[in-house]
Amino acid sequence: MRALRAIGELGISMGLVLLLFYAYLLWGTDSYTEGQQHTLQRQLDHMFSHETTGKKSGHALGRIRLGHALALLRIPRLGADYKYAVVEGVGADELRKGPGHYPGTAMPGQIGNFVISGHRTTYAAPFNRIDELRRGDDIVVDVADARYTYRVDHKEIVDPTDLAVVDPVPGHPALRPSKAMITMTTCHPKYSAQQRLIVYGVLATREERS
Repeated sequence: MRALRAIGELGISMGLVLLLFYAYLLWGTDSYTEGQQHTLQRQLDHMFSHETTGKKSGHALGRIRLGHALALLRIPRLGADYKYAVVEGVGADELRKGPGHYPGTAMPGQIGNFVISGHRTTYAAPFNRIDELRRGDDIVVDVADARYTYRVDHKEIVDPTDLAVVDPVPGHPALRPSKAMITMTTCHPKYSAQQRLIVYGVLATREERS
């Protein structure tokens, strides 16, 4: 009986530890990302206001340091409050702050493929609902001097090893790009890294910030 009681108590203790761990993953990591986003979005607001008042911020999209904000992402389909600062880099440290721009791919509005990745669960899960996007939905990207609106073109599920999605022309490494695209990548299905969900969009409009 004592042995059974000890095993039962050990099982309860382990269950509580696992429960606390998963609670941290779901809520503790969210708190970290929300704090980072608050700081990054304030930096972007400051940068944008300097640009529109004629005080150049020195923000050059080709020279963003890893972990620093480069753009503000909005997706109306996912709610009026949906907005995330996009940081440079897709390493673990960068993606804890928010969606990350894949280094070496096009910058917002440029001809080529602007690729961003984001968590689907944990760390505020910025890409949790991108599976809900439909063809024609807007993806809005604000940078210091302009607002770029992309329109969702299609979605697909790929293996994690399929790096062709980051090509200048996705899936066609030998082709030279002739239009500006956006590619959003995240894990699939939720709570798994077995595959990748990919959302593609094409640049529809560019508006000067004024």
